[in-house]
Amino acid sequence: LSTLHLKDEKTKPDANGAVVKADDNVEKTEDEEKEDRAAQSLLNKLIRSNLVDTTNQVEVLQRDPTSPLYSVKSFEELRLKPQLLQGVYAMGFNRPSKIQENALPMMLADPQNLIAQSQSGTGKTAAFVLAMLSRVEPGNKYPQCLCLSPTYELALQTGKVIEQMGNFYPELKLAYAVRGNKLERGQKISEQIVIGTPGTVLDWCSKLKFIDPKKIKVFVLDEADVMIATQGHQDQSIRIQRMLPRDCQMLLFSATFEDSVWKFAQKVVPDPNIIKLKREEETLDTIKQYYVLCNNRDEKFRALCNIYGAITIAQAMIFCHTRKTAGWLAAELSREGHQVALLSGEMMVEQRAAVIERFREGKEKVLVTTNVCARGIDVEQVSVVINFDLPVDKDGNPDNETYLHRIGRTGRFGKRGLAINMVDSKHSMNILNRIQEHFNKKINKLDTDDLDEIEKINN
Repeated sequence: LSTLHLKDEKTKPDANGAVVKADDNVEKTEDEEKEDRAAQSLLNKLIRSNLVDTTNQVEVLQRDPTSPLYSVKSFEELRLKPQLLQGVYAMGFNRPSKIQENALPMMLADPQNLIAQSQSGTGKTAAFVLAMLSRVEPGNKYPQCLCLSPTYELALQTGKVIEQMGNFYPELKLAYAVRGNKLERGQKISEQIVIGTPGTVLDWCSKLKFIDPKKIKVFVLDEADVMIATQGHQDQSIRIQRMLPRDCQMLLFSATFEDSVWKFAQKVVPDPNIIKLKREEETLDTIKQYYVLCNNRDEKFRALCNIYGAITIAQAMIFCHTRKTAGWLAAELSREGHQVALLSGEMMVEQRAAVIERFREGKEKVLVTTNVCARGIDVEQVSVVINFDLPVDKDGNPDNETYLHRIGRTGRFGKRGLAINMVDSKHSMNILNRIQEHFNKKINKLDTDDLDEIEKINN
């Protein structure tokens, strides 16, 4: 199905799709910020083995309030071509996800423009892939659908979904417009679907003329929030959009909807329907929170060992501020005989995904990690989260959102959880007090030299 001719392995794509690494130093350049988001997004795609069963409410805003609003409860209702229905079932989708229920009728019945917001694992990739495959005429040997991804790796991930879903369409072909995929000058592309990064797609449409943009029926802009972390990508995406015909269907997807994403979306998608997942209120009600007073790193480590000695822990996640601390702590815990996994920013995304899988399978009981890796990891057995370092932003103020995200790794799926914060200075005590005030939840003191007291917290 796909065509990818990378000249040689050394020409790994650069800013238009570098092999994504992320760093956890405090100050971030624009590129590092983009890589962080891209890495997180790719990591989520790699570790999601199935759809997240979200309880979020879906909010739909229509450009034409008079048009009938309906949602579908089955793929059959969409009257898909038999080959597509086969592809959907082969991928393990039995019924549409919440996002798909609302988005697919708009995208397929009478093709409308759409801006949709939903996090990883809610079925949005499958939704827009289905929209592209539905509109393609396999007999026409030229590009009809164009999908932009922020990086090389994310383009490959989406390409995999297209290949799986289009598996029963032998005449359907896919081309990757990514840096390093060399085509002969003057040739025209015969593949019906092109997926790529903005810079290369722009070159293929304008300078090299491999693609005739006037023949594109569906234009998808995926991971818009990651995309616009790079200024160049915004400009390139807008330039591509301006080359497309007026009746081209525009679909934009983003995990977040901050102002910058919203402004960009409105430039790229005229007269859109909008689908938003209302944010699920994360609650700390099922999580018991404590803090431990220590004087230095070694005392924090001793307190950690005492906690481990006194209570039964299914699995624990321990958060550190820097890679150096995370590396030191993982080594010390291993020396004490614990099965430890270490997750940090210099690891390739694929390596991180493998570490998370091992942790999920229970091969390691403790996961030591930095902030970079805090988001998007759902492991049902995590019963304890330990903040070895409290989360602060680059100005040294409490990072409340990260705190919520970290300790929200426990107490998931309605279970009770335990969060323990290590405090080693007046400054970190001040941070903890401000976190308490923000969430209006008391964090109780724990004496880790008193084993009876530790045992009590686990009941």
